[in-house]
Amino acid sequence: MDQTALRDTMAALEAAMVSTPLDRPPTLIKGGVDLGTAYLVMVALDADDRPLAAAYETADVVRDGVVTDFVGAIDVLRRLKAQVEDRLGVAVPGAHGAYPPGVDSGSVRAVRHVIESVGMECTGLVDEPSAANAVLRLRDGVVVDIGGGTTGVAVVQDGTVVHTADEPTGGTHLSLVISGALKVSFEEAERLKKDPVEQPRLFPVIRPVMEKVASIVSSSTRGWPTPKVYLVGGTAAFPGFADVVAAATGLDVVVPVAPLFVTPLGIARSAPALEAGGAAGYP
Repeated sequence: MDQTALRDTMAALEAAMVSTPLDRPPTLIKGGVDLGTAYLVMVALDADDRPLAAAYETADVVRDGVVTDFVGAIDVLRRLKAQVEDRLGVAVPGAHGAYPPGVDSGSVRAVRHVIESVGMECTGLVDEPSAANAVLRLRDGVVVDIGGGTTGVAVVQDGTVVHTADEPTGGTHLSLVISGALKVSFEEAERLKKDPVEQPRLFPVIRPVMEKVASIVSSSTRGWPTPKVYLVGGTAAFPGFADVVAAATGLDVVVPVAPLFVTPLGIARSAPALEAGGAAGYP
């Protein structure tokens, strides 16, 4: 993985998260939608995988990788699509979606349904760790996507994902532990978890959840070569997470820059480039 190239790409993606319209609307667009437990993200790239526009929003419409509030998910994605199209100046005709490894076929179809319900073609579906590797571009290694509700693991050999696994532990579980330990609301626990000032005192409280993730990594990769482990997903950004996983597993563990957006970007990279639609907001 080229860390410099990844930093440049993530910087370009962050620059695309503004409302300023592009000087020239694109003719070809690759779309990606990540329906996460904590965040919904939409990304638009050009045909050469350069970020054009992106938007995200916190939402409680997915639990453990399964869409539980269809109407809410559609409403949020419709808002994200409008923001992205306002910047592009044209409509996004289609987008790829993603799902955690191990969910049932009905849950996978639900992702397609949400995308199609906002007027886009669902151009395909990919498992989340494989999407992340479209950005990391590992030759050999392990991708661990720590979502809000689940942790997905993918073993990569010779550039191909050869094994995936998924367990219901993620960022939401950190917040639940904080909520119980400090006797605060879940919403307050979420806020505290993201506050750099509060993170040092929260670390010992949530360390057992980090160790649970480490056990998922160990069990999911047993019998497979693991030269290096890459943690992605917003939860991976919590200071010390990689150190806990490394200590518990004995593996070399890395958190790439901007881990929250690695998978959404990879979903869009996995999509085909489609001809842009008409004026923004119209198919």
